[in-house]
Amino acid sequence: MIRTVAEMEEELSRPSDLDREAMAPLEGDLLILGAGGKMGPTLAMLAKRAAPDKRVIAVSRFSNPAAAEALQAAGVEVIASDLMDERDIRELPDATNIIFMAGHKFGTAGNPGATWARNVLLPARCCERYPGAKWVVFSSGNIYPLTRFGATEQTETVPVGEYAQTVLGRERVFEFYEAQAVYFRLNYAVEYRYGVLLDIGLAVFERRPVDLSMGRLNCIWQRDANSIALRSLGMTGKLNVTGPETLAVRAVAEQFGRIWGVAPQFVGVEGELALLNDASKCTRLFGYPQVTAAEAIERTAQWIGMGGATLGKPTHFEVTDGRF
Repeated sequence: MIRTVAEMEEELSRPSDLDREAMAPLEGDLLILGAGGKMGPTLAMLAKRAAPDKRVIAVSRFSNPAAAEALQAAGVEVIASDLMDERDIRELPDATNIIFMAGHKFGTAGNPGATWARNVLLPARCCERYPGAKWVVFSSGNIYPLTRFGATEQTETVPVGEYAQTVLGRERVFEFYEAQAVYFRLNYAVEYRYGVLLDIGLAVFERRPVDLSMGRLNCIWQRDANSIALRSLGMTGKLNVTGPETLAVRAVAEQFGRIWGVAPQFVGVEGELALLNDASKCTRLFGYPQVTAAEAIERTAQWIGMGGATLGKPTHFEVTDGRF
């Protein structure tokens, strides 16, 4: 049982043999842009632990100094940089392998201009700085329409709301620059401190109603998502990344309730459609995630039950109109 943040980060960054095999033939350094967010620190640690002899560079503003210190302690090179400053981008070291994680989601409705700048203008500047690089471009399943059974990579993109529009815009910019890129369409990564499972679990634990407006979901344990990101370096094209299960929000809440002996409360009406990704291609290429949805729920429940720290960043998974 994980009891501390240090133990949690060690687990989330523990490489598998597949991670080591993926990193071993990598030529050149690995640069992670926007590495200070929810997934970036453990991704950088995972990469460094999988290939201790390679240079892994994490770039972010690092408004949280603790994240930078943890990365440095793990052997990751840290660069504090404002990626919206063209001078800072020019001064970054050269790299041939880049994972692009920079972006803006929450607060879009109140400040759409900043969202367009960070999600569309910034990628253009990065493409100009790094022509010829191999990219893993973090994207989102939000660019798909709501569906009954899950969107595939061939589903027409119909982004709802300015956040989703700018995420698709990010992909289009990389296409314009003819980048060698895989578009990492993620829905949703979860771990102990944040994610849709935490949101549902906290609501049940705190006796708050669970919103059923978005009645179903997919999710994937963060370490599994980060592993796929490393293993997809050098690929091109679209890749839906999530767990193979489709989960009902009501059923997830009821499972948390059984663990704690709590009867969940609900609001809203479950619709026929939901934001769902079909990750069959991902499963064929990379296999099933090591952590199942049931295990992720158990781990999240243990963390909540012991009063573990959270990032305080709700996912707003229940939003159906694209306004984040």
